[in-house]
Amino acid sequence: MMCARFFPVFACALLSASPVVTFAADAARPAGTEPTNAKEAADKKAEQDAKRDADYAAVVAKLPPEEQAWEKTLQENLGNFYLPIHKTERIQNRRNAWEFVKDDPALPRVLLIGDSVSRGYTIAARDALKGKANVHRAPENCGPAANGLKKLDIWLGSGKWDVIHFNFGIHDRATPPADYEKRLEEIVLRLKKTGAKLIWASTTPIPVDAAKKQDPASIVERNAIAVRVMEKHGVAVDDLFGYVTPHLATAQNPNDVHFNAKGYEMLGNQVAASIVQTLQAKP
Repeated sequence: MMCARFFPVFACALLSASPVVTFAADAARPAGTEPTNAKEAADKKAEQDAKRDADYAAVVAKLPPEEQAWEKTLQENLGNFYLPIHKTERIQNRRNAWEFVKDDPALPRVLLIGDSVSRGYTIAARDALKGKANVHRAPENCGPAANGLKKLDIWLGSGKWDVIHFNFGIHDRATPPADYEKRLEEIVLRLKKTGAKLIWASTTPIPVDAAKKQDPASIVERNAIAVRVMEKHGVAVDDLFGYVTPHLATAQNPNDVHFNAKGYEMLGNQVAASIVQTLQAKP
Protein backbone atom coordinates (compact mmCIF):
# COMPACT_ATOMS: atom_id res chain seq x y z
CA MET A 1 0.00 0.00 0.00
CA MET A 2 1.61 3.28 -1.12
CA CYS A 3 0.50 5.40 1.81
CA ALA A 4 2.39 3.11 4.21
CA ARG A 5 5.65 4.58 2.90
CA PHE A 6 4.72 8.06 4.12
CA PHE A 7 2.18 7.67 7.00
CA PRO A 8 1.95 5.58 10.10
CA VAL A 9 -0.18 2.47 9.83
CA PHE A 10 -3.00 3.88 11.97
CA ALA A 11 -3.25 6.93 9.66
CA CYS A 12 -3.57 4.71 6.62
CA ALA A 13 -6.32 2.80 8.36
CA LEU A 14 -8.22 6.00 9.10
CA LEU A 15 -7.87 7.29 5.55
CA SER A 16 -9.05 4.07 3.98
CA ALA A 17 -11.85 3.48 6.47
CA SER A 18 -13.34 6.98 6.71
CA PRO A 19 -15.38 6.93 3.49
CA VAL A 20 -16.90 3.60 4.50
CA VAL A 21 -17.79 4.95 7.91
CA THR A 22 -19.40 8.06 6.36
CA PHE A 23 -21.52 6.11 3.92
CA ALA A 24 -22.53 3.66 6.59
CA ALA A 25 -23.64 6.50 8.83
CA ASP A 26 -25.69 8.00 5.99
CA ALA A 27 -27.31 4.65 5.26
CA ALA A 28 -28.05 4.10 8.91
CA ARG A 29 -29.62 7.57 9.43
CA PRO A 30 -33.24 6.96 10.44
CA ALA A 31 -35.98 8.08 8.08
CA GLY A 32 -37.58 11.34 9.12
CA THR A 33 -34.45 12.90 10.58
CA GLU A 34 -33.27 16.34 9.53
CA PRO A 35 -31.83 16.54 5.99
CA THR A 36 -28.08 17.14 5.77
CA ASN A 37 -27.90 19.09 2.50
CA ALA A 38 -29.94 21.34 0.22
CA LYS A 39 -31.03 18.57 -2.14
CA GLU A 40 -32.28 16.38 0.70
CA ALA A 41 -34.13 19.36 2.15
CA ALA A 42 -35.75 20.12 -1.22
CA ASP A 43 -36.71 16.48 -1.71
CA LYS A 44 -38.20 16.28 1.76
CA LYS A 45 -40.22 19.46 1.25
CA ALA A 46 -41.48 18.22 -2.13
CA GLU A 47 -42.58 14.98 -0.49
CA GLN A 48 -44.38 16.86 2.29
CA ASP A 49 -46.03 19.21 -0.20
CA ALA A 50 -47.21 16.31 -2.34
CA LYS A 51 -48.76 14.58 0.67
CA ARG A 52 -50.45 17.80 1.78
CA ASP A 53 -51.86 18.38 -1.70
CA ALA A 54 -53.13 14.80 -1.93
CA ASP A 55 -54.75 14.99 1.51
CA TYR A 56 -56.35 18.33 0.65
CA ALA A 57 -57.66 17.00 -2.68
CA ALA A 58 -59.21 14.08 -0.81
CA VAL A 59 -60.96 16.46 1.58
CA VAL A 60 -62.27 18.67 -1.22
CA ALA A 61 -63.52 15.68 -3.22
CA LYS A 62 -65.97 14.88 -0.42
CA LEU A 63 -67.42 18.41 -0.23
CA PRO A 64 -70.78 19.49 -1.69
CA PRO A 65 -70.55 21.21 -5.11
CA GLU A 66 -70.92 24.77 -3.77
CA GLU A 67 -68.08 24.23 -1.30
CA GLN A 68 -65.92 22.69 -3.99
CA ALA A 69 -66.55 25.77 -6.13
CA TRP A 70 -65.39 28.00 -3.26
CA GLU A 71 -62.25 25.93 -2.79
CA LYS A 72 -61.52 26.30 -6.50
CA THR A 73 -61.83 30.07 -6.17
CA LEU A 74 -59.38 29.99 -3.29
CA GLN A 75 -56.97 27.81 -5.25
CA GLU A 76 -57.00 30.37 -8.05
CA ASN A 77 -56.53 33.43 -5.83
CA LEU A 78 -54.79 32.74 -2.51
CA GLY A 79 -51.32 32.52 -4.02
CA ASN A 80 -48.17 30.66 -3.04
CA PHE A 81 -48.05 31.95 0.53
CA TYR A 82 -51.63 31.61 1.75
CA LEU A 83 -52.83 28.62 -0.25
CA PRO A 84 -50.51 26.08 1.45
CA ILE A 85 -51.57 27.45 4.83
CA HIS A 86 -55.23 27.14 3.88
CA LYS A 87 -54.74 23.59 2.63
CA THR A 88 -53.11 22.53 5.89
CA GLU A 89 -55.83 24.12 7.98
CA ARG A 90 -58.52 22.55 5.80
CA ILE A 91 -56.97 19.10 6.26
CA GLN A 92 -56.88 19.66 10.01
CA ASN A 93 -60.48 20.91 9.96
CA ARG A 94 -59.37 24.17 11.52
CA ARG A 95 -61.26 27.41 11.04
CA ASN A 96 -59.74 30.25 9.07
CA ALA A 97 -60.80 33.50 7.48
CA TRP A 98 -61.57 31.70 4.20
CA GLU A 99 -63.84 29.03 5.60
CA PHE A 100 -66.93 28.40 3.50
CA VAL A 101 -69.91 30.46 4.62
CA LYS A 102 -73.31 28.89 4.03
CA ASP A 103 -75.75 31.76 3.88
CA ASP A 104 -78.81 31.98 6.07
CA PRO A 105 -81.25 33.52 3.56
CA ALA A 106 -82.96 35.43 6.36
CA LEU A 107 -79.78 37.38 7.15
CA PRO A 108 -77.96 40.15 5.27
CA ARG A 109 -74.76 39.32 3.34
CA VAL A 110 -71.57 41.13 4.31
CA LEU A 111 -68.26 41.15 2.43
CA LEU A 112 -64.92 42.00 4.04
CA ILE A 113 -62.17 43.26 1.74
CA GLY A 114 -58.67 43.95 3.02
CA ASP A 115 -55.12 42.78 3.63
CA SER A 116 -53.62 40.43 6.23
CA VAL A 117 -54.82 42.61 9.10
CA SER A 118 -58.35 42.22 7.78
CA ARG A 119 -57.75 38.50 7.46
CA GLY A 120 -56.71 38.46 11.11
CA TYR A 121 -59.96 39.96 12.40
CA THR A 122 -62.33 38.14 10.03
CA ILE A 123 -63.21 35.24 12.34
CA ALA A 124 -63.75 37.53 15.31
CA ALA A 125 -66.09 39.73 13.23
CA ARG A 126 -67.88 36.66 11.87
CA ASP A 127 -68.42 35.27 15.35
CA ALA A 128 -69.59 38.63 16.71
CA LEU A 129 -72.18 38.82 13.91
CA LYS A 130 -73.42 35.25 14.26
CA GLY A 131 -77.18 35.25 13.87
CA LYS A 132 -77.05 38.83 12.55
CA ALA A 133 -75.26 38.57 9.21
CA ASN A 134 -73.56 36.17 6.82
CA VAL A 135 -69.95 37.39 6.88
CA HIS A 136 -67.86 36.51 3.82
CA ARG A 137 -64.29 37.41 2.95
CA ALA A 138 -62.61 38.21 -0.36
CA PRO A 139 -60.62 35.12 -1.47
CA GLU A 140 -57.13 36.52 -0.97
CA ASN A 141 -54.90 38.99 0.82
CA CYS A 142 -56.28 41.92 -1.15
CA GLY A 143 -53.06 43.94 -1.13
CA PRO A 144 -52.88 47.45 -2.64
CA ALA A 145 -55.65 49.43 -4.30
CA ALA A 146 -54.18 48.63 -7.72
CA ASN A 147 -54.89 44.96 -7.07
CA GLY A 148 -58.38 45.85 -5.97
CA LEU A 149 -59.11 47.44 -9.32
CA LYS A 150 -57.96 44.25 -11.06
CA LYS A 151 -59.75 41.77 -8.82
CA LEU A 152 -62.98 43.44 -7.64
CA ASP A 153 -65.18 41.44 -10.02
CA ILE A 154 -63.78 38.16 -8.64
CA TRP A 155 -64.19 39.29 -5.04
CA LEU A 156 -67.74 40.51 -5.56
CA GLY A 157 -68.84 37.32 -7.29
CA SER A 158 -72.40 37.01 -8.53
CA GLY A 159 -74.34 37.37 -5.28
CA LYS A 160 -75.98 40.44 -3.80
CA TRP A 161 -74.21 42.23 -0.95
CA ASP A 162 -75.93 44.25 1.73
CA VAL A 163 -72.76 45.67 3.28
CA ILE A 164 -69.17 45.85 2.03
CA HIS A 165 -66.49 46.70 4.60
CA PHE A 166 -63.21 47.47 2.83
CA ASN A 167 -59.67 48.77 3.24
CA PHE A 168 -56.52 49.38 1.22
CA GLY A 169 -53.57 51.07 2.87
CA ILE A 170 -50.64 49.17 4.34
CA HIS A 171 -49.69 47.87 0.89
CA ASP A 172 -50.11 51.39 -0.50
CA ARG A 173 -47.68 53.08 1.88
CA ALA A 174 -45.27 53.68 -1.02
CA THR A 175 -47.96 54.45 -3.61
CA PRO A 176 -47.83 58.09 -4.73
CA PRO A 177 -50.64 59.93 -2.91
CA ALA A 178 -52.29 61.11 -6.11
CA ASP A 179 -52.39 57.57 -7.49
CA TYR A 180 -53.74 56.21 -4.22
CA GLU A 181 -56.54 58.77 -4.20
CA LYS A 182 -57.46 58.11 -7.82
CA ARG A 183 -57.55 54.34 -7.33
CA LEU A 184 -59.59 54.58 -4.14
CA GLU A 185 -62.14 56.77 -5.88
CA GLU A 186 -62.44 54.28 -8.74
CA ILE A 187 -62.94 51.46 -6.26
CA VAL A 188 -65.64 53.38 -4.39
CA LEU A 189 -67.51 54.12 -7.60
CA ARG A 190 -67.42 50.46 -8.62
CA LEU A 191 -68.53 49.28 -5.17
CA LYS A 192 -71.42 51.74 -5.11
CA LYS A 193 -72.78 50.12 -8.26
CA THR A 194 -73.44 46.94 -6.25
CA GLY A 195 -76.14 48.72 -4.26
CA ALA A 196 -74.49 47.65 -1.00
CA LYS A 197 -73.96 49.97 1.93
CA LEU A 198 -70.25 50.75 2.08
CA ILE A 199 -67.96 51.07 5.10
CA TRP A 200 -64.37 52.21 4.71
CA ALA A 201 -61.98 50.90 7.38
CA SER A 202 -59.11 53.24 8.11
CA THR A 203 -55.69 51.61 7.93
CA THR A 204 -54.25 50.50 11.25
CA PRO A 205 -50.90 51.88 12.53
CA ILE A 206 -47.54 50.49 11.46
CA PRO A 207 -44.18 50.69 13.28
CA VAL A 208 -41.04 52.27 11.89
CA ASP A 209 -39.01 49.80 9.84
CA ALA A 210 -36.53 51.27 7.38
CA ALA A 211 -35.70 47.87 5.86
CA LYS A 212 -39.36 47.35 4.94
CA LYS A 213 -39.85 51.01 4.01
CA GLN A 214 -42.39 51.42 6.80
CA ASP A 215 -43.05 54.94 8.01
CA PRO A 216 -46.01 55.52 10.35
CA ALA A 217 -46.55 58.94 8.77
CA SER A 218 -47.37 57.28 5.44
CA ILE A 219 -50.44 55.64 6.99
CA VAL A 220 -51.60 58.88 8.59
CA GLU A 221 -51.29 60.57 5.19
CA ARG A 222 -53.21 57.83 3.37
CA ASN A 223 -55.93 57.74 5.99
CA ALA A 224 -56.43 61.48 5.47
CA ILE A 225 -56.68 60.94 1.71
CA ALA A 226 -59.16 58.12 2.21
CA VAL A 227 -61.38 60.18 4.50
CA ARG A 228 -61.50 62.89 1.84
CA VAL A 229 -62.61 60.36 -0.77
CA MET A 230 -65.19 58.75 1.52
CA GLU A 231 -66.69 62.09 2.55
CA LYS A 232 -66.98 63.06 -1.09
CA HIS A 233 -68.99 59.93 -1.86
CA GLY A 234 -70.95 59.62 1.37
CA VAL A 235 -69.23 56.43 2.56
CA ALA A 236 -69.25 55.58 6.27
CA VAL A 237 -65.85 55.33 7.99
CA ASP A 238 -64.90 52.69 10.56
CA ASP A 239 -61.90 54.38 12.19
CA LEU A 240 -59.86 51.33 13.15
CA PHE A 241 -56.73 53.49 13.32
CA GLY A 242 -58.19 55.72 16.02
CA TYR A 243 -59.85 52.81 17.79
CA VAL A 244 -56.77 50.62 18.19
CA THR A 245 -54.03 53.24 18.61
CA PRO A 246 -54.45 53.60 22.40
CA HIS A 247 -54.07 49.81 22.75
CA LEU A 248 -51.01 49.15 20.57
CA ALA A 249 -48.75 48.25 23.49
CA THR A 250 -50.91 45.25 24.37
CA ALA A 251 -52.75 44.53 21.11
CA GLN A 252 -50.09 44.72 18.37
CA ASN A 253 -47.12 42.41 17.93
CA PRO A 254 -43.77 44.11 18.68
CA ASN A 255 -42.22 45.75 15.60
CA ASP A 256 -44.95 44.33 13.39
CA VAL A 257 -47.94 45.63 11.46
CA HIS A 258 -49.96 42.62 12.64
CA PHE A 259 -51.82 42.08 15.88
CA ASN A 260 -51.96 39.42 18.57
CA ALA A 261 -55.07 37.44 19.45
CA LYS A 262 -56.34 40.18 21.76
CA GLY A 263 -55.83 42.81 19.09
CA TYR A 264 -57.68 40.88 16.41
CA GLU A 265 -60.52 40.17 18.81
CA MET A 266 -60.81 43.89 19.54
CA LEU A 267 -60.68 44.82 15.87
CA GLY A 268 -63.19 42.13 14.92
CA ASN A 269 -65.64 43.36 17.53
CA GLN A 270 -65.24 46.94 16.34
CA VAL A 271 -65.78 45.90 12.73
CA ALA A 272 -68.89 43.98 13.75
CA ALA A 273 -70.23 46.99 15.66
CA SER A 274 -69.76 49.25 12.64
CA ILE A 275 -71.58 46.75 10.42
CA VAL A 276 -74.50 46.45 12.84
CA GLN A 277 -74.74 50.23 12.99
CA THR A 278 -74.79 50.44 9.20
CA LEU A 279 -77.38 47.69 8.86
CA GLN A 280 -79.64 49.42 11.36
CA ALA A 281 -79.25 52.86 9.82
CA LYS A 282 -82.22 54.18 7.90
CA PRO A 283 -81.70 54.49 4.13
